[in-house]
Amino acid sequence: MRNIFIITTAISAILLYGCQNFLEEAPQGVVSDSDLNTPENIEKMVISAYSALGNEAQVTSNSLWQMGSIRSGDAHKGGDGLGDYIAWHDYETFVTNRPDNESTNNMWIQWYIAVGRINDALRRVNQAEESAYPQKTGRQAELRFLRAHFYFMLKIVYKYIPYIDETIPKEQYETISNREYSSDELWTKIADDLRFSADNLPGSQTDRGRPDKFAAKAYLAKTLLYQAYTQDEQHQVTGIDQGKLNEVNNLCAELLGSNYSLFDDFGKNFLSQYENGVESVFAVQYSHDDGTPLGRFDMGHAVNFTMNPEFGCCGFHVPTQNMINAFKTGADGLPMFSDYDKTEAREGSDFQIQSFDPRLDHTIAIPGHPFKYAPDVIFERSWTRAPAIYGAYASMKELVPVGDPSFVKRHPYMSSSKNWAVIRFADILLWKAEALIELGRQEEALPLINRIRERALNSTAMLKRADGLPVSTYRADIYKPGVNCTWTQGFAREALRWERRLEFAMEGYRLFDLIRWGIAADYLNAYFAGESKRKPYLATASFQKGRDEYLPIPLNQVNYSKGLYVQNNKW
Repeated sequence: MRNIFIITTAISAILLYGCQNFLEEAPQGVVSDSDLNTPENIEKMVISAYSALGNEAQVTSNSLWQMGSIRSGDAHKGGDGLGDYIAWHDYETFVTNRPDNESTNNMWIQWYIAVGRINDALRRVNQAEESAYPQKTGRQAELRFLRAHFYFMLKIVYKYIPYIDETIPKEQYETISNREYSSDELWTKIADDLRFSADNLPGSQTDRGRPDKFAAKAYLAKTLLYQAYTQDEQHQVTGIDQGKLNEVNNLCAELLGSNYSLFDDFGKNFLSQYENGVESVFAVQYSHDDGTPLGRFDMGHAVNFTMNPEFGCCGFHVPTQNMINAFKTGADGLPMFSDYDKTEAREGSDFQIQSFDPRLDHTIAIPGHPFKYAPDVIFERSWTRAPAIYGAYASMKELVPVGDPSFVKRHPYMSSSKNWAVIRFADILLWKAEALIELGRQEEALPLINRIRERALNSTAMLKRADGLPVSTYRADIYKPGVNCTWTQGFAREALRWERRLEFAMEGYRLFDLIRWGIAADYLNAYFAGESKRKPYLATASFQKGRDEYLPIPLNQVNYSKGLYVQNNKW
Protein backbone atom coordinates (compact mmCIF):
# COMPACT_ATOMS: atom_id res chain seq x y z
CA MET A 1 0.00 0.00 0.00
CA ARG A 2 2.86 2.40 0.83
CA ASN A 3 4.35 1.93 -2.63
CA ILE A 4 1.04 2.74 -4.31
CA PHE A 5 0.82 5.97 -2.27
CA ILE A 6 4.32 7.05 -3.29
CA ILE A 7 3.67 6.36 -6.97
CA THR A 8 0.35 8.20 -6.88
CA THR A 9 1.95 11.23 -5.16
CA ALA A 10 4.74 11.36 -7.72
CA ILE A 11 2.30 11.22 -10.63
CA SER A 12 0.25 14.04 -9.06
CA ALA A 13 3.34 16.21 -8.72
CA ILE A 14 4.23 15.68 -12.35
CA LEU A 15 0.74 16.56 -13.46
CA LEU A 16 0.71 19.73 -11.31
CA TYR A 17 4.14 21.12 -12.07
CA GLY A 18 5.18 19.66 -15.44
CA CYS A 19 2.03 18.75 -17.27
CA GLN A 20 2.89 20.47 -20.55
CA ASN A 21 6.37 19.01 -20.80
CA PHE A 22 5.18 15.56 -19.66
CA LEU A 23 2.59 15.31 -22.42
CA GLU A 24 5.13 16.27 -25.08
CA GLU A 25 7.71 13.67 -24.00
CA ALA A 26 7.77 10.36 -25.89
CA PRO A 27 6.92 7.53 -23.47
CA GLN A 28 9.88 5.33 -22.52
CA GLY A 29 9.87 1.64 -23.48
CA VAL A 30 7.05 2.05 -26.00
CA VAL A 31 7.46 1.64 -29.77
CA SER A 32 4.99 3.40 -32.00
CA ASP A 33 3.73 1.88 -35.23
CA SER A 34 5.68 4.40 -37.29
CA ASP A 35 8.91 3.59 -35.41
CA LEU A 36 8.76 0.10 -36.92
CA ASN A 37 8.82 1.38 -40.49
CA THR A 38 12.53 2.09 -40.69
CA PRO A 39 14.52 -0.33 -42.90
CA GLU A 40 16.29 -1.73 -39.85
CA ASN A 41 13.06 -2.40 -37.98
CA ILE A 42 11.28 -3.75 -41.04
CA GLU A 43 14.00 -6.39 -41.23
CA LYS A 44 13.25 -7.26 -37.59
CA MET A 45 9.56 -7.58 -38.39
CA VAL A 46 10.41 -9.98 -41.22
CA ILE A 47 12.44 -12.08 -38.78
CA SER A 48 9.47 -12.01 -36.41
CA ALA A 49 7.32 -13.42 -39.21
CA TYR A 50 9.82 -16.24 -39.73
CA SER A 51 9.80 -17.05 -36.03
CA ALA A 52 6.16 -18.13 -36.36
CA LEU A 53 7.40 -21.21 -38.25
CA GLY A 54 8.78 -22.74 -35.08
CA ASN A 55 6.47 -21.29 -32.44
CA GLU A 56 4.95 -24.61 -31.50
CA ALA A 57 3.81 -25.96 -28.18
CA GLN A 58 3.56 -29.54 -26.96
CA VAL A 59 0.11 -29.90 -28.49
CA THR A 60 0.72 -28.24 -31.86
CA SER A 61 3.16 -29.17 -34.59
CA ASN A 62 4.45 -28.11 -37.99
CA SER A 63 4.48 -31.74 -39.08
CA LEU A 64 0.69 -32.17 -38.67
CA TRP A 65 1.18 -35.62 -37.12
CA GLN A 66 -1.83 -35.05 -34.85
CA MET A 67 -4.08 -34.31 -37.80
CA GLY A 68 -2.46 -36.24 -40.63
CA SER A 69 -1.02 -39.38 -38.98
CA ILE A 70 -3.29 -40.35 -36.10
CA ARG A 71 -6.35 -39.67 -38.28
CA SER A 72 -5.02 -41.82 -41.12
CA GLY A 73 -4.51 -45.35 -39.82
CA ASP A 74 -0.73 -44.91 -39.70
CA ALA A 75 -0.57 -44.02 -36.01
CA HIS A 76 -2.37 -44.38 -32.71
CA LYS A 77 -2.55 -41.40 -30.40
CA GLY A 78 -0.35 -43.05 -27.77
CA GLY A 79 0.49 -41.53 -24.42
CA ASP A 80 -0.74 -42.86 -21.08
CA GLY A 81 -4.06 -44.35 -22.13
CA LEU A 82 -7.18 -43.19 -23.93
CA GLY A 83 -7.80 -40.19 -21.67
CA ASP A 84 -4.30 -38.73 -21.97
CA TYR A 85 -4.98 -35.63 -24.07
CA ILE A 86 -8.38 -36.88 -25.15
CA ALA A 87 -8.61 -34.30 -27.96
CA TRP A 88 -6.31 -36.55 -30.02
CA HIS A 89 -8.25 -39.67 -29.07
CA ASP A 90 -11.27 -37.93 -30.58
CA TYR A 91 -9.23 -37.36 -33.75
CA GLU A 92 -8.20 -41.01 -33.96
CA THR A 93 -11.68 -42.48 -33.52
CA PHE A 94 -13.59 -39.67 -35.32
CA VAL A 95 -16.99 -40.45 -33.77
CA THR A 96 -16.42 -38.41 -30.59
CA ASN A 97 -14.75 -35.45 -32.29
CA ARG A 98 -16.65 -32.16 -31.87
CA PRO A 99 -16.34 -28.51 -32.93
CA ASP A 100 -15.23 -27.57 -29.41
CA ASN A 101 -12.14 -29.85 -29.54
CA GLU A 102 -9.35 -27.78 -27.97
CA SER A 103 -6.66 -28.97 -30.37
CA THR A 104 -8.76 -27.90 -33.35
CA ASN A 105 -9.02 -24.41 -31.88
CA ASN A 106 -5.37 -24.22 -30.79
CA MET A 107 -4.03 -24.97 -34.26
CA TRP A 108 -6.37 -22.41 -35.84
CA ILE A 109 -5.13 -19.77 -33.38
CA GLN A 110 -1.46 -20.63 -33.87
CA TRP A 111 -1.66 -20.45 -37.65
CA TYR A 112 -3.65 -17.23 -37.75
CA ILE A 113 -1.21 -15.59 -35.35
CA ALA A 114 1.47 -16.54 -37.86
CA VAL A 115 -0.56 -15.09 -40.74
CA GLY A 116 -1.05 -11.91 -38.71
CA ARG A 117 2.69 -11.50 -38.17
CA ILE A 118 3.37 -12.06 -41.84
CA ASN A 119 0.70 -9.58 -42.96
CA ASP A 120 2.00 -6.95 -40.54
CA ALA A 121 5.55 -7.33 -41.85
CA LEU A 122 4.36 -7.38 -45.46
CA ARG A 123 2.36 -4.17 -44.99
CA ARG A 124 5.50 -2.41 -43.79
CA VAL A 125 7.67 -3.85 -46.57
CA ASN A 126 5.13 -2.73 -49.18
CA GLN A 127 5.27 0.85 -47.90
CA ALA A 128 9.07 1.06 -47.92
CA GLU A 129 10.92 2.86 -50.69
CA GLU A 130 13.20 0.51 -52.59
CA SER A 131 15.94 3.12 -52.62
CA ALA A 132 16.06 3.00 -48.81
CA TYR A 133 15.21 -0.71 -48.55
CA PRO A 134 16.79 -2.56 -51.50
CA GLN A 135 15.69 -5.95 -50.12
CA LYS A 136 12.05 -4.97 -50.67
CA THR A 137 11.06 -7.29 -53.52
CA GLY A 138 12.94 -10.26 -52.10
CA ARG A 139 11.36 -9.82 -48.68
CA GLN A 140 7.90 -9.52 -50.25
CA ALA A 141 8.53 -12.83 -51.99
CA GLU A 142 9.71 -14.50 -48.78
CA LEU A 143 6.74 -13.25 -46.78
CA ARG A 144 4.25 -14.32 -49.40
CA PHE A 145 5.87 -17.77 -49.41
CA LEU A 146 5.45 -17.99 -45.65
CA ARG A 147 1.85 -16.83 -45.85
CA ALA A 148 1.12 -19.46 -48.50
CA HIS A 149 2.63 -22.12 -46.23
CA PHE A 150 0.33 -21.31 -43.33
CA TYR A 151 -2.73 -20.90 -45.51
CA PHE A 152 -1.93 -24.23 -47.17
CA MET A 153 -2.06 -25.98 -43.79
CA LEU A 154 -5.25 -24.16 -42.83
CA LYS A 155 -6.80 -25.16 -46.16
CA ILE A 156 -6.07 -28.89 -45.99
CA VAL A 157 -7.23 -29.10 -42.37
CA TYR A 158 -10.35 -26.87 -42.38
CA LYS A 159 -11.16 -26.46 -46.11
CA TYR A 160 -13.13 -23.19 -45.81
CA ILE A 161 -11.16 -20.44 -44.08
CA PRO A 162 -11.28 -16.64 -43.88
CA TYR A 163 -8.61 -15.30 -46.21
CA ILE A 164 -7.00 -12.12 -44.87
CA ASP A 165 -4.07 -10.37 -46.51
CA GLU A 166 -2.01 -7.28 -45.69
CA THR A 167 -4.42 -4.91 -47.43
CA ILE A 168 -7.26 -5.55 -44.97
CA PRO A 169 -7.27 -3.29 -41.85
CA LYS A 170 -7.49 -5.15 -38.55
CA GLU A 171 -10.78 -3.46 -37.69
CA GLN A 172 -12.30 -5.21 -40.72
CA TYR A 173 -11.21 -8.72 -39.79
CA GLU A 174 -14.52 -9.45 -38.11
CA THR A 175 -16.33 -8.77 -41.41
CA ILE A 176 -14.41 -11.44 -43.38
CA SER A 177 -16.38 -14.65 -43.83
CA ASN A 178 -14.82 -18.07 -44.28
CA ARG A 179 -17.07 -18.43 -47.35
CA GLU A 180 -16.00 -15.23 -49.07
CA TYR A 181 -14.05 -17.42 -51.47
CA SER A 182 -14.90 -20.82 -52.88
CA SER A 183 -12.60 -23.76 -52.20
CA ASP A 184 -11.04 -23.39 -55.65
CA GLU A 185 -10.59 -19.63 -55.21
CA LEU A 186 -8.79 -20.21 -51.92
CA TRP A 187 -6.36 -22.55 -53.67
CA THR A 188 -5.79 -19.87 -56.30
CA LYS A 189 -5.03 -17.27 -53.60
CA ILE A 190 -2.36 -19.57 -52.16
CA ALA A 191 -0.99 -20.33 -55.60
CA ASP A 192 -0.82 -16.61 -56.47
CA ASP A 193 1.45 -15.95 -53.49
CA LEU A 194 3.72 -18.81 -54.54
CA ARG A 195 3.84 -17.66 -58.16
CA PHE A 196 5.00 -14.25 -57.00
CA SER A 197 7.60 -15.89 -54.77
CA ALA A 198 8.87 -18.12 -57.57
CA ASP A 199 9.23 -15.11 -59.87
CA ASN A 200 11.05 -12.93 -57.34
CA LEU A 201 13.17 -15.15 -55.10
CA PRO A 202 16.83 -15.84 -55.90
CA GLY A 203 18.12 -19.22 -56.97
CA SER A 204 19.86 -19.68 -53.62
CA GLN A 205 19.91 -18.04 -50.19
CA THR A 206 22.81 -17.42 -47.83
CA ASP A 207 20.49 -17.97 -44.85
CA ARG A 208 19.40 -21.60 -45.08
CA GLY A 209 16.03 -20.92 -43.48
CA ARG A 210 14.90 -18.54 -46.24
CA PRO A 211 13.12 -20.10 -49.24
CA ASP A 212 14.60 -19.78 -52.71
CA LYS A 213 12.78 -19.83 -56.04
CA PHE A 214 13.02 -23.62 -56.25
CA ALA A 215 11.31 -24.02 -52.87
CA ALA A 216 8.56 -21.68 -54.10
CA LYS A 217 8.11 -23.67 -57.31
CA ALA A 218 8.00 -26.90 -55.32
CA TYR A 219 5.33 -25.53 -52.98
CA LEU A 220 3.42 -24.23 -56.01
CA ALA A 221 3.50 -27.71 -57.54
CA LYS A 222 2.16 -29.16 -54.29
CA THR A 223 -0.62 -26.58 -54.14
CA LEU A 224 -1.66 -27.15 -57.77
CA LEU A 225 -1.67 -30.91 -57.25
CA TYR A 226 -4.15 -30.53 -54.39
CA GLN A 227 -6.20 -28.03 -56.37
CA ALA A 228 -6.31 -30.35 -59.37
CA TYR A 229 -8.58 -32.79 -57.51
CA THR A 230 -11.88 -30.89 -57.56
CA GLN A 231 -14.34 -31.50 -54.71
CA ASP A 232 -18.04 -30.86 -54.20
CA GLU A 233 -19.62 -29.47 -51.04
CA GLN A 234 -19.65 -32.96 -49.54
CA HIS A 235 -15.86 -33.14 -49.98
CA GLN A 236 -16.07 -35.84 -52.66
CA VAL A 237 -13.69 -35.77 -55.62
CA THR A 238 -15.62 -34.95 -58.77
CA GLY A 239 -12.80 -34.67 -61.31
CA ILE A 240 -9.13 -33.97 -61.94
CA ASP A 241 -8.02 -30.80 -63.73
CA GLN A 242 -5.67 -31.92 -66.50
CA GLY A 243 -4.30 -28.41 -67.01
CA LYS A 244 -3.15 -28.19 -63.43
CA LEU A 245 -1.63 -31.66 -63.63
CA ASN A 246 0.37 -30.52 -66.65
CA GLU A 247 1.60 -27.50 -64.73
CA VAL A 248 2.61 -29.74 -61.81
CA ASN A 249 4.51 -31.95 -64.21
CA ASN A 250 6.31 -29.00 -65.80
CA LEU A 251 7.24 -27.43 -62.46
CA CYS A 252 8.60 -30.71 -61.16
CA ALA A 253 10.54 -31.28 -64.39
CA GLU A 254 12.28 -27.95 -63.81
CA LEU A 255 13.03 -28.92 -60.21
CA LEU A 256 14.54 -32.21 -61.32
CA GLY A 257 17.16 -30.13 -63.10
CA SER A 258 18.04 -28.14 -59.97
CA ASN A 259 20.75 -28.87 -57.41
CA TYR A 260 18.44 -31.00 -55.26
CA SER A 261 18.72 -34.79 -55.25
CA LEU A 262 18.06 -37.80 -53.05
CA PHE A 263 20.40 -38.67 -50.22
CA ASP A 264 22.22 -41.92 -50.89
CA ASP A 265 20.64 -43.30 -47.70
CA PHE A 266 17.01 -42.70 -46.71
CA GLY A 267 17.94 -42.38 -43.03
CA LYS A 268 20.04 -39.26 -43.53
CA ASN A 269 16.81 -37.27 -43.87
CA PHE A 270 16.18 -37.81 -40.15
CA LEU A 271 19.58 -37.20 -38.56
CA SER A 272 20.68 -33.78 -37.35
CA GLN A 273 24.16 -33.98 -38.89
CA TYR A 274 22.66 -34.06 -42.40
CA GLU A 275 20.09 -31.28 -42.06
CA ASN A 276 19.88 -28.75 -44.91
CA GLY A 277 21.41 -31.41 -47.15
CA VAL A 278 20.81 -32.16 -50.82
CA GLU A 279 17.29 -33.51 -50.26
CA SER A 280 15.96 -30.64 -48.13
CA VAL A 281 13.94 -28.25 -50.31
CA PHE A 282 12.36 -26.33 -47.44
CA ALA A 283 12.68 -27.05 -43.72
CA VAL A 284 11.73 -25.47 -40.42
CA GLN A 285 15.01 -24.42 -38.84
CA TYR A 286 15.60 -25.19 -35.16
CA SER A 287 18.67 -24.25 -33.12
CA HIS A 288 20.61 -25.15 -29.99
CA ASP A 289 22.97 -22.95 -27.97
CA ASP A 290 22.11 -20.01 -30.21
CA GLY A 291 22.64 -17.26 -27.63
CA THR A 292 18.98 -17.03 -26.63
CA PRO A 293 17.84 -17.98 -23.11
CA LEU A 294 15.98 -21.13 -24.15
CA GLY A 295 17.09 -21.90 -27.69
CA ARG A 296 14.73 -22.74 -30.53
CA PHE A 297 13.66 -26.36 -30.28
CA ASP A 298 11.16 -28.61 -32.02
CA MET A 299 8.47 -28.57 -29.35
CA GLY A 300 5.86 -29.88 -31.80
CA HIS A 301 7.32 -33.38 -31.39
CA ALA A 302 8.18 -33.01 -27.70
CA VAL A 303 5.57 -35.47 -26.44
CA ASN A 304 6.67 -38.19 -28.89
CA PHE A 305 9.93 -39.14 -27.21
CA THR A 306 10.13 -42.54 -25.54
CA MET A 307 10.15 -43.47 -21.85
CA ASN A 308 13.72 -44.79 -21.51
CA PRO A 309 15.88 -43.05 -18.86
CA GLU A 310 17.85 -41.08 -21.47
CA PHE A 311 14.59 -39.44 -22.62
CA GLY A 312 11.64 -39.92 -20.28
CA CYS A 313 8.45 -38.62 -21.87
CA CYS A 314 5.78 -39.00 -23.28
CA GLY A 315 5.11 -41.85 -25.73
CA PHE A 316 2.65 -40.30 -28.17
CA HIS A 317 2.38 -41.01 -31.94
CA VAL A 318 2.61 -44.81 -31.93
CA PRO A 319 2.75 -46.67 -35.27
CA THR A 320 -0.17 -49.01 -35.89
CA GLN A 321 0.22 -52.70 -36.63
CA ASN A 322 -1.31 -51.96 -40.02
CA MET A 323 1.51 -49.48 -40.66
CA ILE A 324 4.18 -52.04 -39.77
CA ASN A 325 2.57 -54.68 -41.97
CA ALA A 326 2.54 -52.25 -44.92
CA PHE A 327 6.34 -52.49 -45.11
CA LYS A 328 6.22 -56.22 -45.84
CA THR A 329 7.38 -57.37 -49.28
CA GLY A 330 6.57 -60.45 -51.31
CA ALA A 331 8.87 -62.92 -53.00
CA ASP A 332 9.14 -60.50 -55.92
CA GLY A 333 10.45 -57.71 -53.67
CA LEU A 334 7.35 -55.56 -54.23
CA PRO A 335 4.75 -54.42 -51.69
CA MET A 336 2.10 -56.99 -50.88
CA PHE A 337 -0.74 -54.55 -51.65
CA SER A 338 -4.11 -56.14 -50.81
CA ASP A 339 -2.54 -59.03 -48.86
CA TYR A 340 -0.25 -57.01 -46.63
CA ASP A 341 -2.46 -56.98 -43.51
CA LYS A 342 -3.55 -60.63 -43.57
CA THR A 343 -0.52 -61.72 -41.53
CA GLU A 344 1.40 -59.79 -38.92
CA ALA A 345 4.98 -58.98 -38.04
CA ARG A 346 5.10 -58.26 -34.31
CA GLU A 347 8.42 -59.15 -32.72
CA GLY A 348 11.51 -61.31 -32.67
CA SER A 349 11.82 -63.82 -35.49
CA ASP A 350 8.87 -62.30 -37.41
CA PHE A 351 11.27 -59.75 -38.83
CA GLN A 352 13.73 -62.41 -39.94
CA ILE A 353 11.26 -64.94 -41.37
CA GLN A 354 9.25 -62.37 -43.32
CA SER A 355 10.82 -59.75 -45.61
CA PHE A 356 10.53 -55.98 -45.54
CA ASP A 357 11.22 -52.72 -47.26
CA PRO A 358 14.29 -51.27 -45.46
CA ARG A 359 12.38 -48.09 -44.69
CA LEU A 360 10.65 -50.05 -41.90
CA ASP A 361 13.65 -49.82 -39.57
CA HIS A 362 14.29 -46.19 -40.45
CA THR A 363 10.73 -45.30 -39.50
CA ILE A 364 9.55 -47.50 -36.62
CA ALA A 365 11.24 -48.45 -33.34
CA ILE A 366 10.58 -52.14 -32.65
CA PRO A 367 11.45 -54.06 -29.45
CA GLY A 368 14.73 -55.91 -29.86
CA HIS A 369 15.89 -53.72 -32.76
CA PRO A 370 18.67 -51.11 -32.51
CA PHE A 371 17.29 -47.67 -31.80
CA LYS A 372 18.15 -44.95 -34.30
CA TYR A 373 21.16 -46.73 -35.87
CA ALA A 374 23.00 -47.48 -32.59
CA PRO A 375 23.67 -51.27 -32.54
CA ASP A 376 24.36 -51.20 -28.79
CA VAL A 377 21.20 -49.22 -27.90
CA ILE A 378 18.31 -51.68 -28.13
CA PHE A 379 14.72 -50.48 -28.12
CA GLU A 380 12.73 -52.22 -25.39
CA ARG A 381 9.05 -52.71 -24.68
CA SER A 382 9.56 -50.82 -21.41
CA TRP A 383 10.38 -47.69 -23.41
CA THR A 384 6.72 -47.50 -24.47
CA ARG A 385 4.13 -45.97 -22.20
CA ALA A 386 0.95 -48.01 -22.72
CA PRO A 387 1.90 -51.07 -24.79
CA ALA A 388 -1.19 -53.02 -23.74
CA ILE A 389 -3.37 -50.35 -25.38
CA TYR A 390 -1.32 -49.01 -28.28
CA GLY A 391 1.40 -51.57 -28.92
CA ALA A 392 5.11 -51.55 -28.08
CA TYR A 393 6.38 -49.39 -30.95
CA ALA A 394 7.51 -45.79 -31.46
CA SER A 395 7.82 -43.37 -34.34
CA MET A 396 11.51 -42.65 -35.00
CA LYS A 397 11.80 -40.00 -37.70
CA GLU A 398 11.14 -37.09 -35.35
CA LEU A 399 13.41 -38.47 -32.61
CA VAL A 400 17.19 -38.26 -32.31
CA PRO A 401 19.67 -40.94 -31.20
CA VAL A 402 20.56 -41.33 -27.54
CA GLY A 403 23.41 -38.88 -26.86
CA ASP A 404 22.76 -36.76 -29.93
CA PRO A 405 24.09 -33.20 -29.40
CA SER A 406 20.85 -31.68 -30.68
CA PHE A 407 18.80 -33.29 -27.88
CA VAL A 408 17.61 -31.24 -24.90
CA LYS A 409 15.30 -31.82 -21.96
CA ARG A 410 12.76 -29.04 -21.56
CA HIS A 411 11.28 -30.35 -18.32
CA PRO A 412 9.01 -32.26 -18.27
CA TYR A 413 9.24 -32.67 -22.05
CA MET A 414 11.92 -33.74 -24.50
CA SER A 415 13.00 -31.91 -27.61
CA SER A 416 15.79 -31.42 -30.13
CA SER A 417 17.10 -28.77 -32.49
CA LYS A 418 16.95 -31.14 -35.48
CA ASN A 419 15.27 -29.45 -38.44
CA TRP A 420 11.94 -30.68 -39.76
CA ALA A 421 11.59 -30.91 -43.54
CA VAL A 422 8.40 -29.46 -45.00
CA ILE A 423 9.33 -30.44 -48.55
CA ARG A 424 12.08 -32.81 -49.61
CA PHE A 425 13.20 -33.90 -53.05
CA ALA A 426 11.38 -37.24 -52.76
CA ASP A 427 8.13 -35.24 -52.71
CA ILE A 428 8.94 -33.72 -56.09
CA LEU A 429 9.65 -37.08 -57.70
CA LEU A 430 6.37 -38.52 -56.47
CA TRP A 431 4.28 -35.42 -57.27
CA LYS A 432 5.54 -35.61 -60.84
CA ALA A 433 4.85 -39.33 -60.97
CA GLU A 434 1.31 -38.80 -59.66
CA ALA A 435 0.59 -36.09 -62.22
CA LEU A 436 1.90 -38.26 -65.06
CA ILE A 437 -0.16 -41.27 -63.99
CA GLU A 438 -3.36 -39.24 -63.83
CA LEU A 439 -2.52 -37.81 -67.25
CA GLY A 440 -2.35 -41.36 -68.64
CA ARG A 441 1.42 -41.20 -69.05
CA GLN A 442 2.24 -43.88 -66.49
CA GLU A 443 5.25 -45.17 -68.46
CA GLU A 444 6.98 -41.85 -67.77
CA ALA A 445 6.19 -42.19 -64.05
CA LEU A 446 7.88 -45.60 -63.77
CA PRO A 447 11.52 -44.38 -63.53
CA LEU A 448 10.53 -41.75 -60.96
CA ILE A 449 8.92 -44.29 -58.63
CA ASN A 450 11.78 -46.71 -59.22
CA ARG A 451 14.25 -43.99 -58.29
CA ILE A 452 12.60 -43.79 -54.86
CA ARG A 453 12.48 -47.58 -54.50
CA GLU A 454 16.09 -48.03 -55.58
CA ARG A 455 17.22 -45.57 -52.92
CA ALA A 456 15.14 -47.47 -50.35
CA LEU A 457 16.62 -50.88 -51.16
CA ASN A 458 20.12 -49.40 -50.95
CA SER A 459 19.46 -47.83 -47.53
CA THR A 460 20.63 -50.73 -45.36
CA ALA A 461 24.13 -49.66 -44.35
CA MET A 462 22.96 -48.13 -41.06
CA LEU A 463 20.53 -50.97 -40.28
CA LYS A 464 22.94 -53.39 -38.61
CA ARG A 465 22.88 -55.34 -35.35
CA ALA A 466 25.89 -55.46 -33.05
CA ASP A 467 27.06 -58.64 -34.80
CA GLY A 468 26.99 -56.83 -38.17
CA LEU A 469 23.97 -58.69 -39.50
CA PRO A 470 20.91 -56.87 -40.88
CA VAL A 471 18.29 -55.87 -38.32
CA SER A 472 15.48 -57.41 -40.40
CA THR A 473 15.30 -59.41 -43.62
CA TYR A 474 15.23 -56.87 -46.43
CA ARG A 475 13.99 -57.92 -49.83
CA ALA A 476 12.93 -55.02 -52.02
CA ASP A 477 13.05 -54.50 -55.73
CA ILE A 478 12.11 -51.93 -58.33
CA TYR A 479 9.08 -52.33 -60.61
CA LYS A 480 9.97 -54.34 -63.73
CA PRO A 481 7.05 -54.46 -66.18
CA GLY A 482 6.73 -57.89 -67.76
CA VAL A 483 8.87 -59.42 -65.01
CA ASN A 484 7.26 -58.68 -61.64
CA CYS A 485 4.31 -56.48 -62.65
CA THR A 486 2.04 -55.26 -65.42
CA TRP A 487 2.39 -51.50 -65.56
CA THR A 488 -1.14 -50.35 -66.36
CA GLN A 489 -2.52 -47.00 -65.23
CA GLY A 490 -4.44 -48.70 -62.41
CA PHE A 491 -1.40 -50.62 -61.19
CA ALA A 492 0.81 -47.54 -61.47
CA ARG A 493 -1.68 -45.54 -59.41
CA GLU A 494 -1.67 -48.18 -56.68
CA ALA A 495 2.14 -48.33 -56.72
CA LEU A 496 2.40 -44.53 -56.46
CA ARG A 497 0.01 -44.36 -53.54
CA TRP A 498 1.82 -47.18 -51.76
CA GLU A 499 5.15 -45.50 -52.32
CA ARG A 500 3.91 -42.25 -50.78
CA ARG A 501 2.76 -44.15 -47.70
CA LEU A 502 6.10 -45.90 -47.15
CA GLU A 503 8.30 -42.93 -48.04
CA PHE A 504 6.46 -40.43 -45.83
CA ALA A 505 5.14 -42.73 -43.11
CA MET A 506 4.65 -40.91 -39.77
CA GLU A 507 5.52 -37.53 -41.29
CA GLY A 508 1.94 -36.24 -41.10
CA TYR A 509 0.86 -36.37 -44.76
CA ARG A 510 -1.14 -39.58 -45.02
CA LEU A 511 -4.71 -38.41 -44.32
CA PHE A 512 -4.37 -35.48 -46.71
CA ASP A 513 -3.26 -37.83 -49.48
CA LEU A 514 -6.29 -40.05 -48.86
CA ILE A 515 -8.63 -37.06 -49.00
CA ARG A 516 -7.01 -35.69 -52.16
CA TRP A 517 -7.49 -39.05 -53.87
CA GLY A 518 -11.10 -39.31 -52.68
CA ILE A 519 -10.64 -42.64 -50.89
CA ALA A 520 -10.48 -41.63 -47.22
CA ALA A 521 -13.83 -43.04 -46.06
CA ASP A 522 -13.51 -46.45 -47.70
CA TYR A 523 -9.87 -46.81 -46.73
CA LEU A 524 -10.25 -45.82 -43.08
CA ASN A 525 -13.40 -47.81 -42.40
CA ALA A 526 -11.66 -50.90 -43.81
CA TYR A 527 -8.67 -50.10 -41.58
CA PHE A 528 -10.90 -49.83 -38.49
CA ALA A 529 -12.48 -53.21 -39.30
CA GLY A 530 -9.05 -54.84 -39.19
CA GLU A 531 -7.18 -52.85 -36.55
CA SER A 532 -10.08 -52.98 -34.05
CA LYS A 533 -9.50 -56.73 -33.72
CA ARG A 534 -6.04 -55.87 -32.40
CA LYS A 535 -7.01 -52.71 -30.53
CA PRO A 536 -10.51 -53.12 -29.01
CA TYR A 537 -10.88 -49.41 -28.28
CA LEU A 538 -11.24 -48.87 -32.03
CA ALA A 539 -14.39 -51.03 -32.22
CA THR A 540 -16.63 -47.96 -32.27
CA ALA A 541 -14.35 -45.85 -34.48
CA SER A 542 -15.84 -44.79 -37.79
CA PHE A 543 -15.10 -42.27 -40.54
CA GLN A 544 -18.23 -40.44 -41.68
CA LYS A 545 -18.05 -39.75 -45.40
CA GLY A 546 -18.79 -36.13 -46.27
CA ARG A 547 -17.89 -34.89 -42.80
CA ASP A 548 -14.60 -36.23 -41.47
CA GLU A 549 -12.47 -35.27 -44.47
CA TYR A 550 -12.02 -31.92 -42.71
CA LEU A 551 -12.07 -30.74 -39.14
CA PRO A 552 -14.93 -28.49 -38.12
CA ILE A 553 -14.48 -24.75 -37.93
CA PRO A 554 -13.65 -24.36 -34.20
CA LEU A 555 -16.72 -23.48 -32.16
CA ASN A 556 -14.82 -20.66 -30.43
CA GLN A 557 -14.08 -19.09 -33.80
CA VAL A 558 -17.70 -19.37 -34.93
CA ASN A 559 -18.73 -17.67 -31.71
CA TYR A 560 -16.12 -14.92 -32.05
CA SER A 561 -17.35 -14.26 -35.58
CA LYS A 562 -20.88 -13.85 -34.19
CA GLY A 563 -22.11 -16.54 -36.53
CA LEU A 564 -20.42 -15.12 -39.64
CA TYR A 565 -18.37 -18.28 -40.19
CA VAL A 566 -20.26 -21.10 -41.90
CA GLN A 567 -19.67 -24.53 -40.36
CA ASN A 568 -18.29 -27.36 -42.50
CA ASN A 569 -20.59 -30.03 -43.93
CA LYS A 570 -22.38 -32.24 -41.36
CA TRP A 571 -20.77 -30.54 -38.36
